[in-house]
Amino acid sequence: MLIPKGALVVSCQARADNPLHGPIFMSAMARAAAAGGAKGFRANGAEDVAAIRAVSTMPIIGISKVWDDRFPVYITPDFDSASRIAAAGADVIALDATPRPRNGEPVDRLIARIRSELKREVFADISTLEEGKAASAHGATYIATTLSGYTEETAATKTLGPDLDLLSALVAAVPTPVIAEGCFDTPELVEAAFECGAYAVVVGTAITNPREITKKFARATERWAS
Repeated sequence: MLIPKGALVVSCQARADNPLHGPIFMSAMARAAAAGGAKGFRANGAEDVAAIRAVSTMPIIGISKVWDDRFPVYITPDFDSASRIAAAGADVIALDATPRPRNGEPVDRLIARIRSELKREVFADISTLEEGKAASAHGATYIATTLSGYTEETAATKTLGPDLDLLSALVAAVPTPVIAEGCFDTPELVEAAFECGAYAVVVGTAITNPREITKKFARATERWAS
């Protein structure tokens, strides 16, 4: 199932230290997001993907975070992790498409196997224009700005907001649909993404992480707190 053009995709994820961690909460979050107008979801791990699939027929971008201190790549680094989330019901498999070391197949081989063997679309998380061009050439279905500012190469130039310059450059350079993801935390920034030519926009923390949202409001009270 393809992601609709112009869609708001909501990332329903919570790490283990978050009170909302777990498939019950993520499926409820997905239902709430759908009621609010989301047209798809991004979810981590087979359990959360399966739970969301049980309550929705909308497209699911599945990822599998596999942590390994020896390697910087942890977003769906190999074919086994992709297979698990495909079997759980993900329509689209997202992966780290940077050239950094990984405990798995090279990016080009992984994209090819997901498309040919799992029959799934591929969502390439990248951090630079050159990475986006490479992922497009390798056959990714979508290119996303997810990792801009989160790799060694881009950390020094990370801005407080989303990387609209990278988004615009990708739209101009590749024929593959480009999806905006990363720090799009206001409706105005979502609009800005579409004005730059984004095919769709992914929003996570600003919608689905009450703890971080509360922190922002709490900081506004610090001057008056006794």
